[in-house]
Amino acid sequence: SAASDVYKRQNLGYIVIDEQHKFGVKQRKKLSDKGGKNCDVLVMSATPIPRTLQHSMIGIRDISKIQTPPVSRKPIETSVEYFDWITIKEKIKQETERGGQVFFVQNDIPSLSYITDKINIFFPSLTVSYIHGQMPSKTLEDLVLSFFEGRIDVLVCTTIIESGLDVTNANLMIINNAQNFGLSQLYQMRGRVGRGKERASCLLLVPKNKLKKNAYQRLKTIEKQRKPKRMKKSI
Repeated sequence: SAASDVYKRQNLGYIVIDEQHKFGVKQRKKLSDKGGKNCDVLVMSATPIPRTLQHSMIGIRDISKIQTPPVSRKPIETSVEYFDWITIKEKIKQETERGGQVFFVQNDIPSLSYITDKINIFFPSLTVSYIHGQMPSKTLEDLVLSFFEGRIDVLVCTTIIESGLDVTNANLMIINNAQNFGLSQLYQMRGRVGRGKERASCLLLVPKNKLKKNAYQRLKTIEKQRKPKRMKKSI
């Protein structure tokens, strides 16, 4: 019978590789080889890489899409704006006044304290802190737990929050110099907000000088073709 045939196999295996874009081809091959020839491999990603998409199109690899969002999950409102402290203040004020928390991504360690101090000046009643990967592990852990517990209102950070931080009360993501990030990074970071019932928003900030064509196209893709008025004139 089919059941008895299954029991005869001693080397069955199943490997799940999440966020496959974080792994190179050789790394994924090495993981697959660990399970032997009878091992099934499932790779997952919110942003499939071109190689995987090409394999699916020519029939080398099967691919499936999960198109049904979690219950009560709302689409994240995404907009691209030129860097402007007035806009930043308005966004943070709106979110914190309704009791939410904010991620501010500043992927430059030396300037984290400046951004933190600036926001503290605008909002003296809020608790604003920053984190990055070069911090002592205990300090980093304490700050992350404080944010989880709602004791930090605005968390200024590097891309260290790209994966694994799911704070249901954080519904605003501000990403400075968004033109410097790849599409997969932008999707991953934006996915840190909107984990609860409230509608979340993501503000992508860019400098006022003209953007390169590739960067412009990436931002337009994640913004879903909605052109902000401020970007029409100079790009």
